[in-house]
Amino acid sequence: MIVCLHQAGMPECDFRQIQVDKMKQNFAGILPAIVLGMILSFTALAEQPVEQAPVEVVKLEPVAMDAAAKVEPVVEEVDSGYQIGPEDVLEISVWKEEGLKKEVLVRPDGGVSFPLIGEIQAAGKTAGQLRKEIAQRLEKFIPDPVVSIAFLKVGGNKIYVIGKVNNPGEFPAGRYVDVLQALSMAKGLTPFAAENGIKIMRKEGGKDIVFPFRYSDVKNGEDLEQNIQLKGGDVVVVP
Repeated sequence: MIVCLHQAGMPECDFRQIQVDKMKQNFAGILPAIVLGMILSFTALAEQPVEQAPVEVVKLEPVAMDAAAKVEPVVEEVDSGYQIGPEDVLEISVWKEEGLKKEVLVRPDGGVSFPLIGEIQAAGKTAGQLRKEIAQRLEKFIPDPVVSIAFLKVGGNKIYVIGKVNNPGEFPAGRYVDVLQALSMAKGLTPFAAENGIKIMRKEGGKDIVFPFRYSDVKNGEDLEQNIQLKGGDVVVVP
């Protein structure tokens, strides 16, 4: 019910203000019910199961382990031409054979011992030559053996530089030493050296072999084939 009260100075009732007040009272009464209804609606939605998009199942084919196990390592043939000598230390191993990995010292007679094959001559051979020979002898016991050889120490091979050089003496041959490098180890020629009379003395197969070396030619880029790789026991003579 709307009651209109006249006041002094007011020609008529302010019906609009009364209606607004009435609406505020009504809204305040129903607001708690609206909030409760919204809470119940959200709770019901949360409890409903969420439908998932269909998942496509992809069948994976198992990889054959036997095929993977048959993959062999790549063994790169790196042979610098260096010949194994006494007192060199080698590591010889056979792929996938844990019992066939051995560190060996080349004896003064040039031989080494390896499981299954016994004694084998190593001195005077390159790593590639020795690897192939060991593999061939192991084929009696192991099908297709993959042999690896690593140098742990090159200590036995020595070369000698004598004559008119600034520091004559013996020097380690290492994996690769040529004539120029040997002369450099000896601190070069003296002013009185005969540059074109240098000789390399080598014992091979019980024979003495002499290689001439014309220093001035090689120094000028001529006849470079004279600059040979030295082997353990070689003697460079500078007159």
